[in-house]
Amino acid sequence: MAGPPKKKQRREEKPDGELPQKKYYRQRAHANPFSDHDLTYPESPEAMDWSLHYPAFANTSKGNDTTESDTAQNGQSTQSRMTQQVEIADIGCGYGGLLFALSPRFPNTLILGLEIRTAVTEYVQEKIKALRGQQSSSTSSTTPGDEQVAPPSTAPAAAPTYTNISCLRANTMKFLPNFFRRAQLAAIFLCFPDPHFKARKHKARIVSAGLVSEYAFVLRPGGKVYTITDVADLHAWMVEHLEAHASFERVGEAEVEGDECVEVMRRETEEGKKVERNGGSKFVAVFRRLEDPEWP
Repeated sequence: MAGPPKKKQRREEKPDGELPQKKYYRQRAHANPFSDHDLTYPESPEAMDWSLHYPAFANTSKGNDTTESDTAQNGQSTQSRMTQQVEIADIGCGYGGLLFALSPRFPNTLILGLEIRTAVTEYVQEKIKALRGQQSSSTSSTTPGDEQVAPPSTAPAAAPTYTNISCLRANTMKFLPNFFRRAQLAAIFLCFPDPHFKARKHKARIVSAGLVSEYAFVLRPGGKVYTITDVADLHAWMVEHLEAHASFERVGEAEVEGDECVEVMRRETEEGKKVERNGGSKFVAVFRRLEDPEWP
């Protein structure tokens, strides 16, 4: 009988706490978004237990330690287990470059990467686990008397780095509203999505009339959709569909250039670095979620 695939075997042999090596998690770039993929999703955002992904932000106060079965029986939302909710989503996060770059910049904001490929998701999850472990070891190794006294401040203390990011294997083209409530998110990133060049494949693009409506549903007024690609045709496609939707307006060039998230998106993603090395172009467009009009 043949043994396990070499890459998988190498992944399993990795010592605990060691950063994963990307070469053992390589996977083909394309995945069929219309396939079932044998994935399990929460029935609704209220059924999603985020405390498993962000334990540092879990509500540990007495009375919020119900089990999943208890929640199902008494209707108590698992949202009550958290001190705050996910506010930034990186759809198609790849190897997590954006997640790891945003984490220290927004230490008190929960950021979620969503990726459809199994091995790639596992890589991001393992890297987050290892980085959290290293952070914990570094903190616990501090000897008495070495602690720095922080100046008085009314701002909340920043959470340890990388405790505010997580990654899920998911097909967001099918089940995005299963994870997020209406107006929950402050930002959605669509970084170098699959261009699906053939016309018959355009229906699989991550931006379409139907999907833009879903992005509008989960984004709060003032929230932003960030898009970047090195394919001019795909850039024009995404701009066309987002501009055509009544819930979005395009952000002006001056504001885009002054946005810290845009610079991170350009420089820190794996694809962004690859385009930089090859001297390619990067096309950026940012759209703001508008307030819903009042009912007549």
